[in-house]
This record gives sequence, C-alpha cells and structure tokens, in this order.
Amino acid sequence: MKRIKAACICQTIHFMLKEDTAHEEAVLLVKREVEQYKKRMEQNGTRYKIVEEMDQPDGSVLMKIIKQYNSSPVGSYLD
Repeated sequence: MKRIKAACICQTIHFMLKEDTAHEEAVLLVKREVEQYKKRMEQNGTRYKIVEEMDQPDGSVLMKIIKQYNSSPVGSYLD
C-alpha cells in the first residue's frame, strides 16, 4: 500500500492582456487579476510560494508558483 506524504503543483501562469481593451487599461486589469488571484488563494487557505513574478515587456505578467495541491500536506516543498 502507498500513501502520499506530500504533494504540490508547480505552475507557470501567464496573465495576458485583453486584446479588445486599451493598453493602459489592459495593464491595470492584469495587475488587478494577479492581486485577486493571490487574495483568492489566501482566502481559500491554499499554501503557496511565488518562485518568480515577471512583468513582461507588453505589460502582461508571468508567474511561476508552487502551491498546495487540493488539501494534501505540503511537506517541505514550501520551506
């Protein structure tokens, strides 16, 4: 028999600009979306670590994140 002792998921998320919106407004919307994403994880009690968050030349945001998978224990992944 086997049991999962710790589990996390590694993601690279690209928060992209909306094409049908003025550039300045689209950049603000992306920044807001990133903050809402972080807030939602906090509200849900999801443990996470942002490895890298990079603003792209076009104003979009690329985020590399390690986060808790479902409600699995995270072990030392987020240390």
